[in-house]
Amino acid sequence: MEISETRVKLIGNRNDRLRAFSSVTFSNQFVIRDIKIIDGPNGLFVAMPSRKLTQRCQHCKSKNHLKANFCNNCGKGIEDQHQNEASQRAMEKLHADIAHPINAETRKYIQRTVVDAFHKEMEASKSADYNPKYLDIEE
Repeated sequence: MEISETRVKLIGNRNDRLRAFSSVTFSNQFVIRDIKIIDGPNGLFVAMPSRKLTQRCQHCKSKNHLKANFCNNCGKGIEDQHQNEASQRAMEKLHADIAHPINAETRKYIQRTVVDAFHKEMEASKSADYNPKYLDIEE
């Protein structure tokens, strides 16, 4: 598996740690979008695309984000459905990765490639004729 293309969309004038979004294409056949480039305490790192975890309302069965106190659909209070300690620890995780590497070597490879592309895009952005890449990613 080879990374055949890496695109970076810089996030300008933001006060938080999110610096850019990336799109990575593998072997000209498979793409992962919405990879975040974040400025952490130990430097830049890559966060894979994720989704918020949900639970169903006991009353109307609609989906709500974990730790929601009231249902977005019927407005009734959402009772704590998880009684034991193990379930409470699991509930602390509010997001789950959609796509992710399955070993440390692949994670390092993706992170190194994406961070290198980020640095190149930052350099290119200093040019007067800079034209940012389009990624099909909503901000």
